[in-house]
Amino acid sequence: MPSSLCEALTNSSISFDYQKEDDWITSGKLGSREAVLVFRTNILNPKIRKTLSEKSSAQVLTDTKDNEEEKPVQSPQKLSEKEPTSSEPSSKEALSGSTQQKIFLLKKPQQCDKLDKLTFSSPFKKILNRYSSSDTSISSEGEEPASSSENKSRVLKTSQNTINIKLAADLSNESGYESIAPAKTISNTEVIEEDQEETSEDDAECGINMPASKLKITYKFHQTETKLLRKLFNVHGLTEVQGENNNFNLLWTGVHMKLDIVRNLAPYQRVNHFPRSYEMTRKDRLYKNIERMQHLRGMKHFDIVPQTFVLPIESRDLVVAHNKHRGPWIVKPAASSRGRGIFIVNSPDQIPQDEQAVVSKYIVDPLCIDGHKCDLRVYVLVTSFDPLIIYLYEEGIVRLATVKYDRHADNLWNPCMHLCNYSINKYHSDYIRSSDAQDEDVGHKWTLSALLRHLKLQSCDTRQLMLNIEDLIIKAVLACAQSIISACRMFVPNGNNCFELYGFDILIDNALKPWLLEINLSPSMGVDSPLDTKVKSCLMADLLTCVGIPAYSPEMRSHFDQKWSRFRSTSCLRQATFPSTSQKTKKSKKKGAVINLNLTGEEQRILRNARLQYSRRGGFVRIFPTDDSMQRYGNFLDSANGIPISTPNVQSQTFQTPIIQHNYNQMLHQNLYSKDGRQKQDDNSEADRIWQYERALETDSEIPFVKKPTVEKCEVEGRRLRKIMLKKISNGSELTPFQARQTFSMYLESVLRRLTEDPKDNHEKIILKFLNKFGGSVKPPVMFRNMQTIKVASKARSAMVAKLLGDFLENYKRDTEAYVDSFDHFGMIPSSAYNQFLMHAQESDLEAVLTLHTNVTGIMPFLYNRCGLSVPPTPPIPSGLHGFLRALPSMVSSTGINRELSKYDGYFKNFDKEKVFL
Repeated sequence: MPSSLCEALTNSSISFDYQKEDDWITSGKLGSREAVLVFRTNILNPKIRKTLSEKSSAQVLTDTKDNEEEKPVQSPQKLSEKEPTSSEPSSKEALSGSTQQKIFLLKKPQQCDKLDKLTFSSPFKKILNRYSSSDTSISSEGEEPASSSENKSRVLKTSQNTINIKLAADLSNESGYESIAPAKTISNTEVIEEDQEETSEDDAECGINMPASKLKITYKFHQTETKLLRKLFNVHGLTEVQGENNNFNLLWTGVHMKLDIVRNLAPYQRVNHFPRSYEMTRKDRLYKNIERMQHLRGMKHFDIVPQTFVLPIESRDLVVAHNKHRGPWIVKPAASSRGRGIFIVNSPDQIPQDEQAVVSKYIVDPLCIDGHKCDLRVYVLVTSFDPLIIYLYEEGIVRLATVKYDRHADNLWNPCMHLCNYSINKYHSDYIRSSDAQDEDVGHKWTLSALLRHLKLQSCDTRQLMLNIEDLIIKAVLACAQSIISACRMFVPNGNNCFELYGFDILIDNALKPWLLEINLSPSMGVDSPLDTKVKSCLMADLLTCVGIPAYSPEMRSHFDQKWSRFRSTSCLRQATFPSTSQKTKKSKKKGAVINLNLTGEEQRILRNARLQYSRRGGFVRIFPTDDSMQRYGNFLDSANGIPISTPNVQSQTFQTPIIQHNYNQMLHQNLYSKDGRQKQDDNSEADRIWQYERALETDSEIPFVKKPTVEKCEVEGRRLRKIMLKKISNGSELTPFQARQTFSMYLESVLRRLTEDPKDNHEKIILKFLNKFGGSVKPPVMFRNMQTIKVASKARSAMVAKLLGDFLENYKRDTEAYVDSFDHFGMIPSSAYNQFLMHAQESDLEAVLTLHTNVTGIMPFLYNRCGLSVPPTPPIPSGLHGFLRALPSMVSSTGINRELSKYDGYFKNFDKEKVFL
């Protein structure tokens, strides 16, 4: 099913009007309990938004003028005769669409079979993706759009109401394909060039007339990156609440939630985490949960992760395993992300004895693309654990290592060869980014569908690969579900309160067997390329629509707050009492659907919510339950309550003994995939799922990727302002701690830029010494130790040091936010003048100011507070180019680190005898 969020409104009589509530509400009429918000990505494009809003206004004026001209001609009698029927044709046309609408169309849908045989980098494929449409309409009653052969054959069309006709007419001749009408999407490059100045105020202005704004729907962020989400919320009319205010409709947090917040959730509130989700997202807990299932159900059923040990507890077991099957091992911290602290060793002896980490067998024969190792990031949405409902997003990200793969032991140190994390490889000077969202197979980041088409051209069985990935995801969730279900029953007051998006990192070996590497708690939503923007914006909009943020008015929310007991046990909700037949019959007539009279009220709610979610799924593919899920996974579930069995004695235990046990998984499967002809079955067949994975992600309009605005610096102005700042410092003025940290941060950014752009001109030794002495959460990895006999390429070494420096800068900037200059202090440089200097300062200007300020004042406010007890004496800073950088390690206390530094000295002396760093 195409993505719902970018839905092309195919009705010629319905214009793109922000005030039209039916376009932004689904699953029920506004004011009903089932009504939820709809999120789309087409309004992220400011050019499309402006064009369509102008067209909407022009259409309204035209209709008003036509009505005024027709009124005097008709007599009152004729007008009254037409009034009862005049609205009916227009409403039907609005729902069905005009038959005279013209669209871009590939004339023969059978051509799609030929497209799969073409290379995905061909120009024909690019044209195909460029004019593809991602959306089908969402029924306001929550019913599923009927699937058709026209949809499955990827008939490509662009709505007349989504693109400005006049603009498209001027551009239609550029495509090179026959068009049935002048409709054309706006290219990504055009948006970047013309709409870079789009601001958050413009987004908020767009959301003023949205239903969410009128209903005063709110959201709250907590310790998470928010740029993409905030933009989506703003253009859809949601308002942010801050501080300790818990009056939110959606809470989006990047960390585990406090149980007090979960306990007090109202039925209309949503949060993006389940309690105890660390059972899946911590590497040590994940591997232990899967290991228990391997012992309980057999290795052949849960052979989804490499052999793994948790150190230091299982150090002896690791040595025994290494003696049996020698080979490299990969060492990872138990709770880290973005490739931090990961290194590879040939023997367990190379791992520090006090290291608390997870050690796994390294897969030496990975799938490679053009010689580069790759892994997958797929996005998995769990909307419920009891019953278990799992969705897999149709598109994922394929990450390629920058350096070609070589399994020789001498190259194990190189993370740019063995690790595919973007956060590591982006610092390599050879890393290639795709500049066009339609180029899904260019550079070191691909889409999942592009990889599948690439493998299909090489006669690989992509169908079985995706089925194996689905199986891996389901078994990983089953292995960890028992503890999460227990926590949900204890703390979550309503079954719809929680949902979670997981980032599964999967490695494919050269036999096309998928291996689970880790599960990420809050997968990164950062975007730094058009391809990232396209995939992640569609993902998040589909996610929000599928989960369903209730479109409740403040009055309805107040009613729920008064009526709902927030400390109510979940057992009170899931009662075993049966509603009366008369009541169910009345409800079934009202809804017009067939309801099983043997279901309890709670079971009916679960079934109704599952069907409504499926109707709003957009680009998500439901992989559990499916038509054969109980046949394949029923043995892993308790027959009494349907909870996954992960401990040997769980069959004799019950979670809530006073309450009659219910097997919601069995109930849901029977009702969704019943053979009874009276009940509608979900169109979730294996063939449909595989087709959806292999097609390109389709959008009805280009989603703009706006680069971070850069201010052009004037070198002459920078030198002039530098003289002024140096004079002020010489006359006794000082930098505030905030100004000093700003300057130091910008200076290190300049050093980082040199490390990535020009590896020959680098200062790796100095940076490593500084980071190691400074300590904190960023330290040089263990892979840098004892490497006197390994030849290190300069580009890869620079990338490693740049990664460490980038992590340090991230933490440093976060700490700097706590420093605020609310007014100009006496004896300090004025903020306005200094900010002007920072706008045009080059690296040499920043270095000159930091050097003079440190020498004159004798303090280092960019590293220490004035009242610090362990502040080392300020070292003399030599003059000349990079003098401040050379003195940087001396600014940190060297107590107890000489032995560690000697390792780095030997490492560099061995490989850079002829290279001068200073």
